[in-house]
Amino acid sequence: MKDLIEKYFDKLWGINRSLTGNGNRETLKILSELVDLEISEIPSGTQCFDWTVPPEWNVKEAWIKDSRGNSIVDFRKNNLHLLGYSEKFNGKLNLERLKNHLYSLPEQPDVIPYLTTYYNRRWGFCLSDNQLKTLKEDIYEVYIDSELNPNGSMTIAEAVLKGETDTEILLSTYICHPSMANNELSGPLVTAFIYKELNTKKHRRYTYRLLFHPETIGIICYLSMHGNQLKEKLAAGYVLTCIGDPGKFTYKKSRQGNSLADRAAELVLGQTEKEFIIEEFFPTGSDERQFCSPGFNLPVGSLMRTRYGKYKEYHTSADNKEFISFEAMEKSVQKYLEIIFLIENNFVYENRFPYCEPHLGKRDLYPTLGSQKDTTDYINSIMWILNLADGSNDIIAIAKRSKINFETLIMAAEKLSEKGLIQAKLN
Repeated sequence: MKDLIEKYFDKLWGINRSLTGNGNRETLKILSELVDLEISEIPSGTQCFDWTVPPEWNVKEAWIKDSRGNSIVDFRKNNLHLLGYSEKFNGKLNLERLKNHLYSLPEQPDVIPYLTTYYNRRWGFCLSDNQLKTLKEDIYEVYIDSELNPNGSMTIAEAVLKGETDTEILLSTYICHPSMANNELSGPLVTAFIYKELNTKKHRRYTYRLLFHPETIGIICYLSMHGNQLKEKLAAGYVLTCIGDPGKFTYKKSRQGNSLADRAAELVLGQTEKEFIIEEFFPTGSDERQFCSPGFNLPVGSLMRTRYGKYKEYHTSADNKEFISFEAMEKSVQKYLEIIFLIENNFVYENRFPYCEPHLGKRDLYPTLGSQKDTTDYINSIMWILNLADGSNDIIAIAKRSKINFETLIMAAEKLSEKGLIQAKLN
């Protein structure tokens, strides 16, 4: 899997993504090779709650040259050089005036910062602070061939994998950062490969909805159109971002704090990882803050690796292919699939023989040799399930109380169900 992830990373890396534009369309076209996407266009000017879809932004070229024609920065060489959503400009400026439009990170002098001006008209370029300091007094030619089209649109996409029920699991990611590896491409790629695995399953209890949108405005618009549907049908959801570096897993809880999404993620991390971080919800960050806004308060958390803002490469040119790990991305896919497996099998059971324990031996549920060590967890699982299957405890609750691996509990529950000793409680 990791080799294929890398192949698609390379395809997507150099594309100029933003809130809108042809780069987003190209990105979704490539992702459509992995995911059966339904792609939609939302016209610029569309009102979405308190927000408005901005004009569509596209860039043909953008550069700065000195008086001798030497290239200083060039959008074609690195699309981070252009301030995102820069308006058209063509002119000559001295160094003093030019510096009003140049952005760097003095505290990280070797990197190009990633900056945008989505909702304010201006133009600018980003460069390393080291390069900025080398600029000499001169007359510089600046050229930005960009378009802000008020009659354009914002491109969004979703995919739905139907399950046995209409109750949904949501996976949401974003496609709006140019040349960002962990903070951009890890999310769509991990999401796409989760889809590929889920699509091979013959039986899915839940329906899966996967969203590929520009961050913030894309999800705000989606919620303005489909938020009430999610409130009715969503069981659990996750925002996928910063999931490709080799750091330990970080889980940010939903606003609810104890939702199915939270409980499943915490249990899986607790039982499968030596080190991980659990964070309470806070109202900044990525799109979980839109899903968890008070009007929706949806059960949506975010499983990441090193969280946004917690690594120095964040929002700079150093968030590149060298920073991420395709092996880590493959493991991230598997970690999400473990959580999904738990949610799929997280039934509440009722014991059909609640008065004392039933005779397990005559149902071939008990080993014929007294106390074999390798059967201890399995027998303990049976006993815990029979005792806690009172119609109020799900598998996650039983696993948390018994401290038994959730996969062992699920296997034991399946055996008990087959023998008619427990039955899933209907909601």
